Amino acid sequence: MPRQDALFDDPDLPSGPGGQPGPGGAAPGAPLAERLRPRHLDEVIGQSHLLGPGKPLRVAFEQRRLHSMILWGPPGVGKTTLARLLAGAMDAQFIVLSAVLSGVKDIRDAVAQAELARAQGRRSIVFVDEVHRFNKSQQDAFLPHVESGLFTFIGATTENPSFEVNSALLSRATVHVLKALDDDEQRALLRRAETELQAPPLDDAAAARLVGYADGDARRLLNAYENLAAQLPAGTTLIDEAMLERSLGEQLRRYDKGGDQFYDSISALHKSVRGSDPDAALYWFARMLDGGADPRYLARRLIRMANEDVGNADPRALRLALDAAETYERLGTPEGELALAQAVVYLAVAPKSNAVYTAWKAVRAFVKQDTTRPVPAHLRNAPTKLMKSLGHGEGYRYAHDEPGGFAAGERYWPDGLEPAPRFYEPVPRGLELRIGDKLAELRRLNDEAAGGPGTASGG
Repeated sequence: MPRQDALFDDPDLPSGPGGQPGPGGAAPGAPLAERLRPRHLDEVIGQSHLLGPGKPLRVAFEQRRLHSMILWGPPGVGKTTLARLLAGAMDAQFIVLSAVLSGVKDIRDAVAQAELARAQGRRSIVFVDEVHRFNKSQQDAFLPHVESGLFTFIGATTENPSFEVNSALLSRATVHVLKALDDDEQRALLRRAETELQAPPLDDAAAARLVGYADGDARRLLNAYENLAAQLPAGTTLIDEAMLERSLGEQLRRYDKGGDQFYDSISALHKSVRGSDPDAALYWFARMLDGGADPRYLARRLIRMANEDVGNADPRALRLALDAAETYERLGTPEGELALAQAVVYLAVAPKSNAVYTAWKAVRAFVKQDTTRPVPAHLRNAPTKLMKSLGHGEGYRYAHDEPGGFAAGERYWPDGLEPAPRFYEPVPRGLELRIGDKLAELRRLNDEAAGGPGTASGG
């Protein structure tokens, strides 16, 4: 059966069944993560891009304006909390379904609860946790009721809704992307936990290590800290790394062996790949796995390495890194780790180029400081007669109709931007060696068409 959740013990918000305190107003014996669940919007840590002044969810709260939505983000970032806060702010019945445990019958029961609430003049929110686990028929069952306004639908997912949620349901909901908590936000949460448990603080090294272990997951951070506080010897006034190690044991294992921290290890892996040393790269990769690092985190870092350090010198590297990440998702540990190790070796031995990475940083800096230049008339879109009469698209040379498929001398920059800047400079390695030769030839043809060097458009 779906449940109407106990919300908060705030007198202005609906109480749970039997008048008992619900999550956010949890009893002292409840897990720390429940005891610290925000009861008011201003208590939420993180998600300032959604909850800051004038931001989408802040506006929804302030204007008491419900809309169906998908909350997409990693675990432990507050998806359920935000849904509950929204229900409390709207004085709406809050019906919870778990896509892992619920079926079509549970959806029908939720619909019946919402109909009863509407008959009593009250709105309903149906919250579906892990909505991506519902199949198509289960997701479709929500559509007529969302369209009729019987209830507001809120789905929570850790997976990309573009791939995991039916397009029909997705088109009726706004997707809000939640972000993992950054280090400062996790430290702020730790301070709240210290106050709640009346436990001694962590020293800087222990706090940094615990924050790195949590990796932006508030629930994971609080659970680990609660376990740690429960094991402290009497009289402890400060928690150091040794205490943290004894508490978390295998979860932290050997990141401090030899003095190296979590981010030192990932730095060593990244630099070994960049430096084309496959053996050292495999060593650091194995060290991180042995130390309890999440293989999914390592997969994300490998994708970043393929972008930043291999680039167009070997464009296959990015595809291989993505395939390795997908293979791990399908196989899990330990079999899937071999695919990640294969990507580590491939990236290490691949030719290296950061030319696109450098060009992208440079062009972003240029655009940020430059004026907003108009698009030249010959490059403008001209789908209507009026636009054509205004000269949009006039004089544009269609490259496919030109010799060699290249309109030598054609200009693609805003007017007045001379000489045209060059951001992308291929390195003389791998495929970029050929790309560089190609660009040099195109620039030579541009120079000839323009009547001499120094006037090239940059290709």
